[in-house]
Amino acid sequence: MAETIANWFVTNLQGTISRELIVFLVSLLPILELRGGIIAGFALQMGWLPTFLISYIGNLLPIPFILLFIRYIFRVLKKTPLRGFVAWCERKAEQKSDQIRKYAYWGVFLFVAIPLPGTGAWMGALISVLLNMDPKKTFPVIMVGVLTAGIIVSVLSFGLLGSLL
Repeated sequence: MAETIANWFVTNLQGTISRELIVFLVSLLPILELRGGIIAGFALQMGWLPTFLISYIGNLLPIPFILLFIRYIFRVLKKTPLRGFVAWCERKAEQKSDQIRKYAYWGVFLFVAIPLPGTGAWMGALISVLLNMDPKKTFPVIMVGVLTAGIIVSVLSFGLLGSLL
């Protein structure tokens, strides 16, 4: 799914804004995150290092805000027509929280680092907030997890796919 959405951004924005900005915007978004940014950079025929760095920064940029303000944002949104969306986010986070609940910060790292659908920095940050984990400890763990996921996805995209194409 991330690949399909990332390719939509590439197809519809290419030529309108810079390749770097496309990668950055894709990596900012939940679900797509760093993985989608790297896929977009590969599709845009960017080098792996600029793609990786832009995706890494784009993916991490929203995380401190999630860690610090998501409870307040959710509390406000629950009073609006978006309350169903908030409930959905909380249900998803609860469904995926077992690994983090069991292994604490190691669980956050694994959850963010292993690039599977439904995992990543956004959901890892949300789950850690809902489990009342310390944001000062969680953010560095998420940073290392995103770094690890980025290495894995870069090797798969630029290494394996690059050698096939």
